[in-house]
Amino acid sequence: MSDAYTAAMSTLSSTVRQLGSRLELFIDHYLIDSLTDAWLQLQKPQNAGIALKFDAPWEGLFAGVVTVLKDGADYRMYYRGKPDAKEDGADNEVTCYAHSTDGINWTKPQLRLFDHHGRDNNIILDNSIVTAHNFSPFLDTNPQARSDERYKGVAGIHPRGVFALASPDGVHWRRLQDEPIITSQAFAFDSQNVPFLSVNEGCYVFYFRTWIAHPDGEGSLGFRWISRSTSQDFLHWTEPVQMEMGDAPLEHLYINQTYPYFRAPHIYIGLAARFWPQKKVLTDEQAVEIGVAPEYYDDCSDGVLLTSRGGNHYDRTFLESFMRPGPGLENWVSRTNYPGLGIVPTGAGEISLFSHRHYAQATCHVGRFTLRTDGFAAVNAPYSGGEMLTHSLTFTGRELILNYSTSAAGSIRVEIQEPAGQPLAGFGLNDCASIVGDEICRVVRWNSNSDLSHLQGKIVRLRFVMHDADLYSLQFK
Repeated sequence: MSDAYTAAMSTLSSTVRQLGSRLELFIDHYLIDSLTDAWLQLQKPQNAGIALKFDAPWEGLFAGVVTVLKDGADYRMYYRGKPDAKEDGADNEVTCYAHSTDGINWTKPQLRLFDHHGRDNNIILDNSIVTAHNFSPFLDTNPQARSDERYKGVAGIHPRGVFALASPDGVHWRRLQDEPIITSQAFAFDSQNVPFLSVNEGCYVFYFRTWIAHPDGEGSLGFRWISRSTSQDFLHWTEPVQMEMGDAPLEHLYINQTYPYFRAPHIYIGLAARFWPQKKVLTDEQAVEIGVAPEYYDDCSDGVLLTSRGGNHYDRTFLESFMRPGPGLENWVSRTNYPGLGIVPTGAGEISLFSHRHYAQATCHVGRFTLRTDGFAAVNAPYSGGEMLTHSLTFTGRELILNYSTSAAGSIRVEIQEPAGQPLAGFGLNDCASIVGDEICRVVRWNSNSDLSHLQGKIVRLRFVMHDADLYSLQFK
C-alpha cells in the first residue's frame, strides 16, 4: 500500500459525514464538496398576512418579542405587552398568551390570572412574579424534567439579570429561584434571550444579546452581538462565550431567535434581527402620515438567516436578507420586522415563521410567513444543467429520500460513488430513474431498485446531476 494512498485515506476519514438516518438540509456547505454550474440559493418566505393584532390595552404600540411553540395538537404564542415607551422592565410590562389549533388562526383566551383594571385578559406574567421583560419559553423534552416543569423559560433585564421560570402547562408560571441565573455588567439582556434543550449537545443552551468590539476600535460599544452559555440543570450556567461567524462582516444583530429545527434538531436555525441604526427611510412627514411614535423611525431592520450545529459558531452562508421589510412605510421604522422565535408546521408541505410588524404604531401585529417544508435554501441548477458532489458519507437506512422541485423540463438524477469517484455497480447515473416533479418525500430508484441496505455503514459519495431543479434536503431512511 503506497504512502500516497495511506495519506489520502487518512484525509478522507477526517471529512466523512456520518449521517445515520438524520434529515440533512442544504442550508450550509456541510454536505457539499463541490458545485459545478450550480449554487446554493437562499429562499424567501412568503407573506401570509396578519396572525395576531396587538390591539388590547395592555398590549399596545410596543408589544412584541414573539415565541410560537407547538405541543402536540396545540400551538402556543407568547409575546410582550407594552403599551408605552417607558424603559424596559417597567411596571406595566406583561407577558401575554394566545392559542391556536392550526398555527394560522389565533385566539386570546380570557384567563384573568392577573388583574388589569378589572378586565378579562390574556396576561400570564407580570412583575409580581418576575421582571417580565422579553419572556422566552420552550418545551423541555428532557426525560429527567419534572412534570410541573415541562415548560421552562427566562425573563429579565440589566442590571438585575435573567431569571428562570417553569410551568406544567405553559400558562401558569413560577420562578424557579429568587436569584437570577445569569447577571453581568457586560450584558444588556434587552432583547429576546433564548434558552432550549439541545438533545444533540446533551445540555441546555442559552443565546443572549451582548456586544462585540469594533475591529478598528471605533466607538465605545461596537456591535450588538450574540453570546452563548450552557447548563446541565438550567440553573447553573457556564461562563458565556461570544459566537463567531468566520469572515462574515460585523453587523448589529439585535435578536438571535436560535432554535433546533423540529425536523432536524441537530441543526439550529437562527432568525436574527439585523439592525441598521440611523439608517432613516421615512421623512418626518411620512412618519406623521402613518402615525409612528416619535423617535421610532430613525432606523430600519430586516431578518437574516443564521445556522449552527452546536458550539459557539454560526454559519453566515447567506449575507443577503432572508426576511425583507417589504412594501409599506409601516415596516421601515425602528425595531420592526424582528423575527419571532419558533418555526412550526402549518400544512401539508408547509412551515410557518412569524415576525413583528408595524412597531410603535396602532396597527402593530404579528405577521405569518410561509416556506415549503425544509425550504430555507436549496441547491439550484439552471435549465442548462449543473452538478453537486457531496463529501464522503456513511448512512443507516434502506432508501434515499429527496425533498426537491423541478420544472416540467427539469430533472434530477443521483449517482452513488466510491470515495475515489467511481460509480458503484448498479448505481451509476444512467441507472437512476429521472426524477421530475415537486415532492417533499421522493424515493430515489436505480433500475427500479431503491434498496440501499447493503451499503449501510460504507463510505460513499453522492453525485447529483440537475436541470432546472432545486434540492432542499435529503435523508436515508
